[in-house]
Amino acid sequence: MAIGERIRFIRNLKGMTQKYLGQIIGFPEKTADIRMAQYESGTRTPKADVTEALAQALDVSPSALAVPDIDTNIGLMHTLFALEDLRGLKVGQIDGELCLRLDKHKGLEYISMFDMLSAWYEQEEKYRNGEITKEEYDQWRYNYPKYDTYSRRAKVPSQEISDLFTK
Repeated sequence: MAIGERIRFIRNLKGMTQKYLGQIIGFPEKTADIRMAQYESGTRTPKADVTEALAQALDVSPSALAVPDIDTNIGLMHTLFALEDLRGLKVGQIDGELCLRLDKHKGLEYISMFDMLSAWYEQEEKYRNGEITKEEYDQWRYNYPKYDTYSRRAKVPSQEISDLFTK
């Protein structure tokens, strides 16, 4: 989720208008809503000091607004939080182990995420069971969804269907 989308999401969560948020961080009343609309639509990107002021006004970490850097633990956590907001990803426990799960109440988002994660699980299980090599597993992951034969996103036929057509 881009920074503008995060600003809009959290602003709405807090029940603020664009004009009100813009004024809190110091924009003139006449242009506060216009400036916030530009940030939220992505036509402008707030500089670091404005992002800091927005985070303070929204009572969140600047990391919650920025595009997360998944190479850091904090960035990864904020990515997971965004997935909770957008896709219904939830943290839970099964038999004392932490796990991530999907919220069935998310409707189409749930179905879409379920299909994609099921496809990933299927390929990982094939690798774990020795049905495919690490190279084949990586080929599938790094080209996703090109070789996905599980979900409706499949762009190429399965190898079995391909072999059938060539015979």
